[in-house]
Amino acid sequence: MQNAPTTGLSGRRGQARRNDVRILEAAREVFVADPAAPVSAVASRANVGISALYRRYPSKEDLLRQLARDGLQRYIAEAEAALVDDGDAWDAFAAFMYRILDAEVHAITINLAGTFAPTADLIAASARAADLNRELVARTKRSGGLRPDIDVDDLSLILEQVSAIRLGGERRTRALRHRYLALFLAGLRVTSPPLPGPAPRPAELAARWVPKPR
Repeated sequence: MQNAPTTGLSGRRGQARRNDVRILEAAREVFVADPAAPVSAVASRANVGISALYRRYPSKEDLLRQLARDGLQRYIAEAEAALVDDGDAWDAFAAFMYRILDAEVHAITINLAGTFAPTADLIAASARAADLNRELVARTKRSGGLRPDIDVDDLSLILEQVSAIRLGGERRTRALRHRYLALFLAGLRVTSPPLPGPAPRPAELAARWVPKPR
């Protein structure tokens, strides 16, 4: 998540902004570990009063939506940066995959799937991210050595699998994630053998976002 700067803000506005940053950072940590955790766990992790949290996010769904919004905004920014990179197309694609992995966009996204009803702006941002995905995959296939039988939705499941790795501390987890993403990337090159079976269908991925009965 990219946090907005707090410089230049003072008094109540500055404190409110600092609280918001702490709340969102804490929420990412709490809900990556346990999507069913109560909002009180977020307030405790952020070291803010529950009333301060509820003033900003009246419900848990509002907080979850903001986390998803932040993740989509980060994803869109990174995909746009990869597409305007005028260097080697494969290098730009691989660097994009590592940046998204390190930002834990998929770690939080898959944990949030089905826990809230998406709003119109989230649906629009998701569509924008999908368009950028298709453009990035097509460009890398044309000039970067990405194998022709890769589907855009393969990338989502690859990132989800690697993001699920959690072993040891933060540094060890990051090293292992990079190791296994490197293995996946090696398999995405045109020199690799054919893939068995089809890619996931968009409807299969979208179904996970249908809110689950409570």
